[in-house]
Amino acid sequence: MPMPYAYRHAGRDWAAFLGDVREVTGLPTDNTAYTAVEGVLAAFRRRLTPAQAVAFAQVLPAVPRAIFVAGWDVTAAPVAPGTRADWTAEAQGLRRAHNIAPANVVEAVAVALRRSVRAADLDRTLAALPSFAAAFWSCPTTDPATLAPRIG
Repeated sequence: MPMPYAYRHAGRDWAAFLGDVREVTGLPTDNTAYTAVEGVLAAFRRRLTPAQAVAFAQVLPAVPRAIFVAGWDVTAAPVAPGTRADWTAEAQGLRRAHNIAPANVVEAVAVALRRSVRAADLDRTLAALPSFAAAFWSCPTTDPATLAPRIG
């Protein structure tokens, strides 16, 4: 069997993902974009059961999938869904001394994700998760025409 696309092109896809986050947020470096991505993914993961988190991870590109599960305490109970303001504050709170994520950090990571996966796959996965999941990964201020995935 040939190597899956997601693994063969993981580096290129990750660079594009970070580039999308930088574009939408205006963050100056890949390091700052990485912290933003890690914070957003952790904020989402904290609200899921392990089974729900694993189901979501299946749709993520290879590197974001690894970040999503890294350092995860699977014994922690999910926290309340919260609001976009809560998710943003959590993402901005990661490594606070080195985190310059702006107020649109959650949407920026959502844009990068939507440009990285097939919309039908992501939407089907989100529909099977708690109702807040679709709102978390929505892009309310982004032109939907700019969300086309880079993959076929």
